[in-house]
Amino acid sequence: MNPVPVSLPFADRSEAGRRLAERVRPFAVNDPLVLALPRGGVPVGAELARRLDADFDVLMVRKIGLPGHPELGVGAIAEDGRVHYDDLALARMHVPRQALSDTVAAERDELDRRRRVYRGERPAPRIAGRDCVVVDDGVATGGTARAALRMVRQAGPARLALAVPVASPEAVELLREEADALVVLSAPDNFRAVGEWYRDFGQLSDHHVTAILAERGRSEDPDVTRGVRVRAGGVYLDGDLTVPPAPRGAVVVAAGRADESWRPAASALRRAGYATLVLDLLTDQERAEGGAGAGGPGPAPFGERLNAAVTWLRRATDAADGPLGVLASGEAAAAALATAAERPEDVAAVVVHGGRIDLAEESLPGVRAPVLVLVEGGDSFVRELGEWARGRMGGPTDLRVMEGAERLLGDAHVWDRVVSEALDWFDEHMPRNPG
Repeated sequence: MNPVPVSLPFADRSEAGRRLAERVRPFAVNDPLVLALPRGGVPVGAELARRLDADFDVLMVRKIGLPGHPELGVGAIAEDGRVHYDDLALARMHVPRQALSDTVAAERDELDRRRRVYRGERPAPRIAGRDCVVVDDGVATGGTARAALRMVRQAGPARLALAVPVASPEAVELLREEADALVVLSAPDNFRAVGEWYRDFGQLSDHHVTAILAERGRSEDPDVTRGVRVRAGGVYLDGDLTVPPAPRGAVVVAAGRADESWRPAASALRRAGYATLVLDLLTDQERAEGGAGAGGPGPAPFGERLNAAVTWLRRATDAADGPLGVLASGEAAAAALATAAERPEDVAAVVVHGGRIDLAEESLPGVRAPVLVLVEGGDSFVRELGEWARGRMGGPTDLRVMEGAERLLGDAHVWDRVVSEALDWFDEHMPRNPG
């Protein structure tokens, strides 16, 4: 993290959020969630979430002040109940932890009150497996931010970033190891207080916070993901279906083994306006037996299953009329091409990566949909197979080499480029419906 010179002071907290957005964007790819520290971090975080098209919520953490000097932070209590003490500061002032018991109890009560006011009966947001960005309007000592970051880290995010417009150099050093990314627009040497770096730093009430949350909170997100079961011949396939309001189209995301690593693709496609059906082409028994490579289904049965999923998506969802794409990996790649050949009126675009797409040899001449082939960079044989298959397809194709593609199902960050390439391909070949 290297703070860069910026024009100070900020006009207000919303402007600070706008100026954070481009610096934060690379760290908010995988189903991003912006978590703001009330009260001052809420308008910053709301603007940041809007610019990133990310989910937004509050993260309750309360500073523990020194008795008689509440402005002097000597610890913090997080929403999960953990108390984080600044033992160095306490030792320097010869204050034992026990002397803070009344203060901790009072702050715990205040934290519970704010949680009820700000969130009501809404559950806390899901953190596991997501890119999470903790936001405040500034950091003076770093104690509260550190407690917040440690609480989020305990919940297992895919990536954890702290984003603040301004911070003291001391706080930057304290927090450097607490997050995967630290985005600070400025850390002035003459830092004394956060409010000095804003022209408008008015105090915020609970009403201000709840109004912002009502306008931008997660509770307004109408997308609903639900588990579905698709019948394909004599088996049932488990999947997750998400349909945004007025979808621009739909994408079937398919693999022999669908797991948490598919979440970035589905999330990014959903935020771009596509309905998604994330589908596991293996049954529970086949997964237990080792998948397609251990006597399980081959390309033909996988093609039949994916075909059945396309039929189900067309008949059973709000994505019945828009263009439909397929994003397939590994054992499902050849099946995607077979399905495109059999359903040219339904499949508008295909992206495949990994897998032996040459196994769909008989179907390749019938593939009319535009196909993007992503291959691993270190295997010339796989690339040659990809080029061979492209030459036999009946529609427009492209092939792109991706370092690390062979590790896609195990490396969340490799997915960032896969998702980017797929979105560009679908946006180009699946234009929005008129109106």
